[in-house]
Amino acid sequence: MNRSWYNRAGVERVMGYCSDGEYEEFMRSVLPFEHMLVDAGIQLFKYYLDISKEEQQRRLKDRRIDPLKQWKISPIDKVAIKHWGDYSAARNEMFERTHNEITPWYVVRADDKKRARLNVIRHLMSLVDCPDKDEHAAKPDPEIVFAYDERQLENGAIAR
Repeated sequence: MNRSWYNRAGVERVMGYCSDGEYEEFMRSVLPFEHMLVDAGIQLFKYYLDISKEEQQRRLKDRRIDPLKQWKISPIDKVAIKHWGDYSAARNEMFERTHNEITPWYVVRADDKKRARLNVIRHLMSLVDCPDKDEHAAKPDPEIVFAYDERQLENGAIAR
């Protein structure tokens, strides 16, 4: 699954693309569904790619200027920064309601895309048993990938 799985808790909520009832139904059903998958033997990992407001502004500007990135432009981009606080509040509620021991959230500081990607791979390798695993390669930078904790919303570990 990709970010669209949790789109209802973020973009759809903030932009009004779903009703309050649809949002609440998703939030009520998401954990039982995830737990059912885990009970069936599926390994489920939830990563939240966190970027700063400044980096988001830079990326959105690049999309408008760089012809190789213009295909990424969407109508949502035009209002994304205006809704930064709303998106942050939706993210915080999503974490509060869906972080748990069975399917915890992992936060990835993603201002530097390359470091973020490499550390997600390392983190995933650290969680999965596989033969001949290189233990050194399976050690993510704890400043880049870390388990979610609500205190991180206050101490600046997660972008505000």
